[in-house]
Amino acid sequence: MVRVVELDPVSEPYWDELIAGEREPFGGEGEQLSWRDKTRNIGLRDEDGHLLAAGGVVLAEVCPTEGPPFRVAGLGGLIVTRRARGHGIARTLVPHLLAAAGELAVERAMIFCRAELMPFYEQFDFRQVRAPVWADQPQGPVRMPLATMWKPLREGVELPDGELRIVGEPF
Repeated sequence: MVRVVELDPVSEPYWDELIAGEREPFGGEGEQLSWRDKTRNIGLRDEDGHLLAAGGVVLAEVCPTEGPPFRVAGLGGLIVTRRARGHGIARTLVPHLLAAAGELAVERAMIFCRAELMPFYEQFDFRQVRAPVWADQPQGPVRMPLATMWKPLREGVELPDGELRIVGEPF
């Protein structure tokens, strides 16, 4: 049995518990980037109070090459501790993150992930962004090396064609 908890910003005590010594918990690509803090962080704890998973949501602005800028609910930092992987923990956490995203006044959610995780997110109606996506980094804008996926949060919402630029660091 797991319980959903609101977390303070995911700082070192939480982070250390989640990664449990794992060197590249995001597969090596994500660790090379600077990420923005999330404004709402949600976790799952086991019956003994151990943190099994966490993720966050933040409001972000996106500028498409075609069309006006729009805001998205950026989901990010979704991680399941190694010992809890393969037990449906992420499948339990994602709906809570989407509920938090739905509380924001936006029409779309967006997430960055490793390519092999795309089928997992497709189960929640996320769709691949096929055009290049750029985000800010301390050294300047970079093309995101991770897959970008988006999900409509309202009926009839589409994603504009063309490249996208995330204003600020990725989430």
